Amino acid sequence: MSAAEYPGLPAKPGGRWKIWLAIAIIAAITAVTLAPGIGVDFSLDAIVRNWRNGAEKIGQLLVPDWSFFPRTIEPLIETLQMAVIASVIGAIVSVPLSMWAARLTNPNRVTRGLVRTVLNIVRAVPDLLYAAVLVAMVGVGALPGIIALVLFNVGIVVKLVSEAIESGDPGPGEAARAAGGTQTQINRAALLPDIWPPFINQALYAFELNVRASTVLGLVGAGGLGLLIDAVRTFYRYDQLALIILEILVVVVLIDWASAAIRKRLK
Repeated sequence: MSAAEYPGLPAKPGGRWKIWLAIAIIAAITAVTLAPGIGVDFSLDAIVRNWRNGAEKIGQLLVPDWSFFPRTIEPLIETLQMAVIASVIGAIVSVPLSMWAARLTNPNRVTRGLVRTVLNIVRAVPDLLYAAVLVAMVGVGALPGIIALVLFNVGIVVKLVSEAIESGDPGPGEAARAAGGTQTQINRAALLPDIWPPFINQALYAFELNVRASTVLGLVGAGGLGLLIDAVRTFYRYDQLALIILEILVVVVLIDWASAAIRKRLK
């Protein structure tokens, strides 16, 4: 039975071979990546050989040292301060950059391409590498961590917000242009009101990432809980490390809950 014999029947959907071809390519790449001597030489032998050591460390992580809590308060507060400052500065910087990077708000190819190229370079460098270089430049402390988080924020927020701008409705901008408005007037009066919801959404998402990232940046001397994590890890105090992980988990969950509530109000 076919569509040609029975004109009333819809034609069979085509293109399934593309799906199977994609699956075959992914499977082949995965096999080559895991192949001994060619790929990453992935093996579970190390886990099997050292399972006793791993079980011991997991056992220590399951019993947090609650007496260590007072020493974690100040580094935790510093981590949150770093995340807040970096989020605010990154959000302020990201507003004009997002508009310069989007075709709808910046029709000039040269400036738009320049901004996108610079931001691609900023995103290509990991935040931990930024922090390591900045610690060598300005010294140990919260300042290099804040600068690294600002660069991290700008790279992510501008990309996501500029893509949201380009996928928006061009109608208001075209109407404002037909009325004789300049590009600056069009952006401020017609397009900026539609930009605020996705911008705030992405800024809140970046703040959540900042809290997680700021705890890691301290491992290279960029302040916050990372310095304390590095200290307890050096002395193999996994019970104290478990308490720090638990605190980070609670803070992240609370921030995620608050961000979700704010996003819900913006809809």
